[in-house]
Amino acid sequence: MHLRPARPHGGRPSHAVCGAASPIRVEWPTILLAASVYLIFGLLTWFYHALPWWLVLPLGGYLVGLHGSLQHEAIHGHPTNRPWLNELAVFPNLWLWLPFRIYREDHTRHHETEELADPIADPESFYVSQSAWQTMPELLRIHYWARNTLLGRTVLGPADAVWKTARRELQLILRGDFQHSVEWALHAFSVALVLAWVVGVCEIPFVEYILLFAYPGLALTMLRSYLEHRTHPDPAKRTVVVEAEPVLAFLFLNNNLHALHHAEPHLAWYQLPGYYRQERARLLSENGGYRFSGYWEIVRLFLLRAKETPRYPAPRAR
Repeated sequence: MHLRPARPHGGRPSHAVCGAASPIRVEWPTILLAASVYLIFGLLTWFYHALPWWLVLPLGGYLVGLHGSLQHEAIHGHPTNRPWLNELAVFPNLWLWLPFRIYREDHTRHHETEELADPIADPESFYVSQSAWQTMPELLRIHYWARNTLLGRTVLGPADAVWKTARRELQLILRGDFQHSVEWALHAFSVALVLAWVVGVCEIPFVEYILLFAYPGLALTMLRSYLEHRTHPDPAKRTVVVEAEPVLAFLFLNNNLHALHHAEPHLAWYQLPGYYRQERARLLSENGGYRFSGYWEIVRLFLLRAKETPRYPAPRAR
């Protein structure tokens, strides 16, 4: 089997395969998973007041993070070949912060760019351009260094992501650009549905939902993305493989095998492990051996130590 090079793929993948006369393709494992997420989320929030916070926190964060992984699957043409059905499957926005269609737009650009991690070309980059770094206040530089530790990424990263989205959208509005008005209207409706259940029916205080569900769920997503891409001179060697522990691999729907995902972005989450086992040696050769044995190794190495400079491209020793 040959892994094809990454091809443009993201928010519009299934348009290419979904003609008016084409039959609907359904991936039942993903349908079952989505139904299970909503069922367990409903039960957890319904019995919220009978459960201790220390139990709600890991379960709530895990469910919200898992739903974020399902959103990623929907962007890549799963569980059907109808984009509107995929969007409907993940429509309730459990982490509240990012409209699905904007996520799809950004993630499409992320897969299409040849300069992964470049803060100019890649909307999902966590790096700072050299020019921005030179004019940045020292306190902000310290913030970015802290955010390049694993602790900083999971604690500060969610707030940074919300702020980055809000700032970008506000700048568009101030320029008179309302290109995302439909996306935000749909997002408002999806958030209203979630809060109507969570706050209105289950009587969970909004702040408690943020602290025990939404923020931890986004923090777990930051754990996954922490080492996904690095600043390497060869773009083919910028994307990681993390041979994750089963609980985290399931949480991320095997997107921890990120180099494989970029090589074969059309593969469903449950297909990735088998492909990886068959092509492991060649894939690791192609990505320059950028691999970790699991997230415990990443915690041990980078909990309090920055993985690299926040500047892009990283300065190279002469």
